[in-house]
Amino acid sequence: MFDKLEDLLRRYEEILNELHEPDVVNDQNRFRKLMKEQSDLTPLVEAYTEYKKSRQDVEDSLAMLEEENDEEMREMLKEELSAAKERIEELEQRLKVLLLPKDPNDDKNVIVEIRAGAGGDESALFAAEIYRMYVHYAERQRWKVETMSVDEIGIGGMKEVTFMVSGQGAYSKLKYESGVHRVQRVPETESQGRIHTSTITVAVMPEAEEVDVVIDEKDIRIDVMRASGNGGQCVNTTDSAVRLTHYPTGIVVYSQTEKSQLQNKAKAFALLRAKLYDIEQQKAHDAEAELRRSQVGTGDRSEKIRTYNFPQGRVTDHRIGLTLYKLDKIMDGDIQEILDACIAADQAAKLAKMNEN
Repeated sequence: MFDKLEDLLRRYEEILNELHEPDVVNDQNRFRKLMKEQSDLTPLVEAYTEYKKSRQDVEDSLAMLEEENDEEMREMLKEELSAAKERIEELEQRLKVLLLPKDPNDDKNVIVEIRAGAGGDESALFAAEIYRMYVHYAERQRWKVETMSVDEIGIGGMKEVTFMVSGQGAYSKLKYESGVHRVQRVPETESQGRIHTSTITVAVMPEAEEVDVVIDEKDIRIDVMRASGNGGQCVNTTDSAVRLTHYPTGIVVYSQTEKSQLQNKAKAFALLRAKLYDIEQQKAHDAEAELRRSQVGTGDRSEKIRTYNFPQGRVTDHRIGLTLYKLDKIMDGDIQEILDACIAADQAAKLAKMNEN
């Protein structure tokens, strides 16, 4: 581990030197790549630098203890020694986490697809609430949210909604949201006051670049039509909506949120690329079934991951056994505690797997 850390430290210093070279400064692509690499290495280099300092502190304290006769001074040195040793243990764990292989999609934007499941109108109402939960969370992160397609019902629910979240590290956090979300509550439409259980599914897909997925034009049918449902001026009066059918997979995507046919077409292709890329990701997950089982629910879309119980005001994440009694705050987008717990559990599982090998 420490040989690798020394190599990365040397690489970090090389990057710093390269960034000051005139030919690098004038080459914007190379400059951006080096800045990205430097940014990725910075947390690791800072932790390793502090680790080495703590090791030196331990050695210095031990050397001074051997020479010191004053009892009060010896006690102080022992306290410093103990604190430095504790810090070394913490930093060793942090360095192991930082050295874990990084998900290549972590820095990508995401496309989120929410679909109503069992529960009829109540499921569609819950889908709309979960959509708003993610929008509020994205606002807290200063991320941009762009709706790609939506199928609404008259009472404020959504049978289906697809949207893009753009921002630093969006996939690294939201990827843990894929799966079945279950709600338990008395529906507004229920006169008997009985608690119903409804479900929705959430799919979180990394945005795919054109270089990630190549779509052959002969594999696509493009249909242009008039947008349906609620819309602003011009949306429902021009043939601006775009539907793409991908023959090899049977995937159909639809975009109608923009006034411009070109913009809707671009959104539809972005969604199709994400879905095709996601299929490849799922195949890779299936090929590494054991690895997927060790991870915290980032693969299986049929997995029931979370229950929102309104009568008890609680949210339970079943993958990590976490229950929080702050349902109102969570529905308002305060989901960071859940995501942090998922990330920590995922890292712990990966570290345990690494230690086995």
